[in-house]
Amino acid sequence: MTHIKICGIKTLPDALAAIEAGADYLGFNFYPRSVRFIEKSSCAEITSVLKREHPHIKLVGVFVNSLVDEIEDILQTCRLDLAQLHGDETPEIFAQLAPYAFRAFRGIPKSVAGYERGEAPAMLIDAAVQGVYGGSGVTANWNGAAELAKKYPLLLAGGLAPENVAEAVGRVKPWGVDVASGVESAPGEKDAGKMSAFVQAIRGNQK
Repeated sequence: MTHIKICGIKTLPDALAAIEAGADYLGFNFYPRSVRFIEKSSCAEITSVLKREHPHIKLVGVFVNSLVDEIEDILQTCRLDLAQLHGDETPEIFAQLAPYAFRAFRGIPKSVAGYERGEAPAMLIDAAVQGVYGGSGVTANWNGAAELAKKYPLLLAGGLAPENVAEAVGRVKPWGVDVASGVESAPGEKDAGKMSAFVQAIRGNQK
């Protein structure tokens, strides 16, 4: 079964709609320059409800070149399960946040040395867009991702939407998929219908 992460959650209604649609993982973006940025206090309010009412849902913080102390503080305050490192973090930074961090790569990495993670997701593969740290709506290199997916339980991101996610899953065979802009009615605003359609496009083929 393909795991589904809906990223860039900013409100409790969007979080609940994502869970209702069938998401397994929810992502909260702590990169200040993103349209999906959320303040720590706002995230904590949302996650306190989710931990109480939907404890099985995994909660992920998305960070871009943040300090380790800041990441650890947010993980603790917001009771997040995982840290997605979506910037230019070094293996040294990664090691300090193990075992609850995984690396997001923009483009296909020449090597994942120093970023190995024994648990799923082992990593995330996104599109390579100059100067953009995720959420670009551009599709990733599916052929390259498919080769990596044979070796690692990876999350596939980049330009996924209800219209193309079934094809992406069929071609790449990832452990999971990650979507943000593809299920929005406006930047940072999730669309319940699109989230449902996204999940159904995957799960409908896996019954």
